[in-house]
Amino acid sequence: MPDAVERIINLALLLAAARGPVTADHIRREVEGYPSPSEQDEEAFKRMLERDKEHLRAVGFVIESDAAGRYRLDAHATFAAAVSLTAEERALVRAVGIAMLEDPSFPFTDDLRYALAKIAETPEPSEPFATARGADENPGYQAETVARLAAAVSSAKRVSFEYTNSLGEHKHHDVEVYGLFARDGRWYLVGRDTAIDEVRTYTVARTADVEVDSARPKSPDFVRPADFRIAAFIRHPFQFGSDDLAATIAFDPGEAWRADTLTGGIGDLSTAADGRVTWTVRVRNRRRLLQWVVENGPGLGIISPSYLNSELAAGFSRVAAAHGGDRDDTSAC
Repeated sequence: MPDAVERIINLALLLAAARGPVTADHIRREVEGYPSPSEQDEEAFKRMLERDKEHLRAVGFVIESDAAGRYRLDAHATFAAAVSLTAEERALVRAVGIAMLEDPSFPFTDDLRYALAKIAETPEPSEPFATARGADENPGYQAETVARLAAAVSSAKRVSFEYTNSLGEHKHHDVEVYGLFARDGRWYLVGRDTAIDEVRTYTVARTADVEVDSARPKSPDFVRPADFRIAAFIRHPFQFGSDDLAATIAFDPGEAWRADTLTGGIGDLSTAADGRVTWTVRVRNRRRLLQWVVENGPGLGIISPSYLNSELAAGFSRVAAAHGGDRDDTSAC
């Protein structure tokens, strides 16, 4: 028997193709995945069907029912304008989508499978051409937790969790989750901490025992501020922590073209006559800044504060020593 996601996709396809309203009995007969009357009683089937319809509504399908208890899909309210794709473009979209489905850190696999089902006429490769890798740190946990948090965002439900900050301190939090974003292999949640009445950013990988408020499941717990914009909270990984300093990073002329993308619109950029670009940015975690410079080099260097260069050289020396290298050779780094 198909799994729940495949059954729900089959239901969506049937409703989209139907020329008029369909009955629950018709759905039970025609949609693969629903048990027959001999395998499941009527009440259990109706509960399953209601759950499936609620799932489709949650991802944007507008399903209506009439006085006779029949169901129809409002195609005008459900679907955007048609997108014309060539066979090559459809194949590319599916290849990228399948690569993301193979990524254990991708949190929206069900939604992606529904989307890919809409271009199912494109032959699916027997195996992915590549596998995406959205998160390196505890990818399975991040995927599962972000999916739950995203549901909490869409339904405006409070969440509670245990949290370990960058200093290793543990604390319980109750948060109204306003939004989520991903940056450099980590997911972050942004929301109002009800205990201190402040909007804070939390690293999903540092959470534990995340629980969504189950009271009044169909009623929102809060109203997100109308002026909230998730973009205002998106920062680099080195901007979370207990340090507090301003750093200036230089992009060599040959690497200056990467500055806009790597800095992400955060901090201040200036370009010298020789094409060199300098970036001044606030830093809350020195170690992660040094890691960022190494990961995105060569062609990047630290101008100030100067002691960061000493810390960077010391780090290179430790790596060289660990691999049997000559410490003196690291001075060129």
